[in-house]
Amino acid sequence: MAQPIFEDQAVAATFAGYPAPVRAPLLVLRAVIYDVARKTPGVGPLEETLKWGQPAYLTAKTRSGVTIRIAPHNSQGSEFAIYVSCNSGVVEDWRARYPTLEYGGNRSIRF
Repeated sequence: MAQPIFEDQAVAATFAGYPAPVRAPLLVLRAVIYDVARKTPGVGPLEETLKWGQPAYLTAKTRSGVTIRIAPHNSQGSEFAIYVSCNSGVVEDWRARYPTLEYGGNRSIRF
């Protein structure tokens, strides 16, 4: 899976600033997000930006989904999470499909 080119240098700098143990899996997760969006009808192009200082992915053109943020989860930078709006209901859907994953309330999946 190819790593998408960074179009936003602030996002690139944010990734570069992450500790190596968490940067690599976050870059893989970033590539997966782009790949799934590309393969899913109706999603359209992703916009990559920073929200709350974290890389965020949204479907600004089609508005077909919720904003996803990815970032380190703990202060040591050895764990990471996927975050969504706690009002979206997405985590509840994930929890029903993937009950063995670790969740952070109704707003994240932790790795």
